[in-house]
Amino acid sequence: MEADGRNPAQVRSQVERLRKGFPWLDVVAPATPGNGIEVLSESEASQAAEYGRNASVAGRLKFVPASGAASRMFKDIFAGAARLKAGESLSEDAPLSRLSSRIEDFAFYTPEDFPDRTPLAVAEELLSDTGLGYGSKPKGVLKFHRYPDEVRTALAEHLVEGSSYMRNSDGSVKLVVTVSPEHLPLFKQALEDVRETFEKRYSVRYDVEFTFQDKATDTIAVDSEGKPFRKNDGTLLFRPAGHGALLGNLSAVDAELVSVKNIDNVAVERMLPTTAFWKEVLAGRALQLRDRIFGYIYALDQIASASPTQVYPSIPGITPADFDPFASDEAQALCNEIELFLRDVLCVTIPAERSPKARAAALRKKLDRPIRVCGMVRNQGEPGGGPFIIRASDGSTSLQILESVQLREPLGGTHFNPVDLVCCLLDSQGRHFRLEDYVDPQTGFISSKSFEGRELKALELPGLWNGSMSDWNTLFVEVPVETFNPVKTVLDLLRPAHQA
Repeated sequence: MEADGRNPAQVRSQVERLRKGFPWLDVVAPATPGNGIEVLSESEASQAAEYGRNASVAGRLKFVPASGAASRMFKDIFAGAARLKAGESLSEDAPLSRLSSRIEDFAFYTPEDFPDRTPLAVAEELLSDTGLGYGSKPKGVLKFHRYPDEVRTALAEHLVEGSSYMRNSDGSVKLVVTVSPEHLPLFKQALEDVRETFEKRYSVRYDVEFTFQDKATDTIAVDSEGKPFRKNDGTLLFRPAGHGALLGNLSAVDAELVSVKNIDNVAVERMLPTTAFWKEVLAGRALQLRDRIFGYIYALDQIASASPTQVYPSIPGITPADFDPFASDEAQALCNEIELFLRDVLCVTIPAERSPKARAAALRKKLDRPIRVCGMVRNQGEPGGGPFIIRASDGSTSLQILESVQLREPLGGTHFNPVDLVCCLLDSQGRHFRLEDYVDPQTGFISSKSFEGRELKALELPGLWNGSMSDWNTLFVEVPVETFNPVKTVLDLLRPAHQA
């Protein structure tokens, strides 16, 4: 383990966590409109978008998690092909049957590549390495959308999106895309295929960085008895620890305002005006929060730096030990305002403090954190996480995104998390927050997997937009469902949002 750069003590703690599991979170209530989720009027949304366009920002950047192969996207196609090879038949509504019957409607179709349109031939051409090889390629380089004069990959659509709502004042569009090392040549080629054309078309300059998930963040797996899982060759099995392992990649970006959106959540360009507007709304709300929070921090610091004679000039003999600058009526009024802001806007409450000075310090600590504004769509049955109000062990409350596995029992919610975030990563002094300081280590995941034909338990780090951002200032904003267009299976590419 040490030779691979791993900490044996940390690995032992991972094994213990896999044996014991994670504690259930104390859920106060699902976040709903008016109680944790903002539903903006048309004028409020427009004002937020305008604020975001005009605010001073130390760099804008688009962060796109794109690691991993697209194998899950074709899971049903692999299964259908296996059934046909075993001599079984498929129903007309089976995924592979639907794929082959509508093959011409997919952007990756050409008559030359699919001369035989029988289901098994289509599956083999699409998935095998002797054909298109989509079964082992990453989603970001797959052909998603067909236009009259071109075909675009998911990566290409993110470049188009970035030119619309994440353009910097110097005309640059910065993207950080997390990829697997083995896929890097494919991503570089996909970028070069369109870079020059798009830069001329959209009058921008693309600055794209591909980063890898740190192998040191891989976590150990255990077998059914809770013992470290050993592969057939006797070595220990370490697995990628989920998207929470990307926190280091996010922490390293050189920008204040960062948009986070998964690689597969893109639509055809005719839907971009809606997507871009609501991204600008989220950015505007993040920057409105930033400026209000910075104002509060400045006001608190001004009071804290006051001398006894400035506050109590008529009382001689006060020593610094006796002096509490937050005992004044003005300071108490400010603290009351901040407490109401935290409660009513961010659903943050704090336990009662014994002294005015301690109360002010607790409020300042809550203010001085990274900011995230998360778009939430109305729940339409999509699998995934949702917004909740959580109570921490110290009695404080906050807004969190939870996955279903983190809930002791199903809790009805009105909204769903589409992974549509805008983050502010600098503090009031212009310094980058150390994001690792704001993680809740008690919010990881344990999932059941298999390797070499044997069952195992895998450990995932606190999710990037879940426990990794647990101690951030969080705001949930309702966004239209039209902004959420993920491609979880290949048949999702037949939805209107992916058909030009």
